[in-house]
Amino acid sequence: MRDIKLDTCKVALITGGWSDEKEISRASGQACAQALQDAGFINIDVIDISDSCATIQLAQGNYDVAFIAMHGQYGEDGCIQGLCEILHIPYTFSGVLASAMATEKNIAKQVYKEAGIPVPEGIEISASKKCSLEELHSLVERLGLPIFVKPACNGSSFGVTKVTKEDQLQDAITKAQSGGSSALIEQCIEGTEITVPVLGNEDPQALPIIEIVTGADFYDLKVKYEDPSKHHVIPARLDEDIYKKAQEYAVIAHKALGCAGASRSDFIVTADGEPVILETNTIPGMTETSLLPDSARHAGIEFPELCRRLIELAFERFEA
Repeated sequence: MRDIKLDTCKVALITGGWSDEKEISRASGQACAQALQDAGFINIDVIDISDSCATIQLAQGNYDVAFIAMHGQYGEDGCIQGLCEILHIPYTFSGVLASAMATEKNIAKQVYKEAGIPVPEGIEISASKKCSLEELHSLVERLGLPIFVKPACNGSSFGVTKVTKEDQLQDAITKAQSGGSSALIEQCIEGTEITVPVLGNEDPQALPIIEIVTGADFYDLKVKYEDPSKHHVIPARLDEDIYKKAQEYAVIAHKALGCAGASRSDFIVTADGEPVILETNTIPGMTETSLLPDSARHAGIEFPELCRRLIELAFERFEA
């Protein structure tokens, strides 16, 4: 692995953007910029990709590495990764293909199933389709109630609805489709909500599991950015064999999707002890109290060191 010269390594910290998650991205960007400074990096340019001159700045800035702190569309779907590839700039987190597959939830589910990871039953509805009353009733008959309706390619719980009555279903589908995405309708898996961060490239390791405890119907946007001490239990209160299985599944998901740097997979552990995967985040929240940094801290990796490791992993991947 490259010996990083902190005084000369020039970092483009890419944040912001146009998605529903742009403000979350900016919060992650500010936190990561400070963490990199605390880790000893001197040359850090924070670039909001939505600025008119951002692409020119990236192309002409002679950057050694890009630290991507963009969530949602254009950040996690392979777009910004593709730009970095074109500009020959090493970058943190996953590559184009892994990012694109993970953000398309139905495609990711197929990858999980082929890898032997349990998934919720679900149906994808195209962005332009309006279901008839008969089709809506058939969906409820098949999946039961409650069910979750979500955009097939969004994050941070934007557009997610927990449907408890059949007459709520069409509005929930329309909401999920509103950004031009298809809608994913999934059975509601009851159990313990956990998330499992993974760190590494070719030999990734699972970090401590976080159990998520909320008073809400699900881990929604409001809860995600409250004081983590209210909602994060680390390590998760699981039997040892279930704990190990969840970590194994998270590593398998990381590898099956082709993730790099870090990922964070969300699960529901059912009453019979089976971790059912919901999704994998290829650019998890990166404020100091977000889930990945919180888990890393319990593994003895403070936030500045985590950000430094992500840059080291970016160089490792591009020099392999």
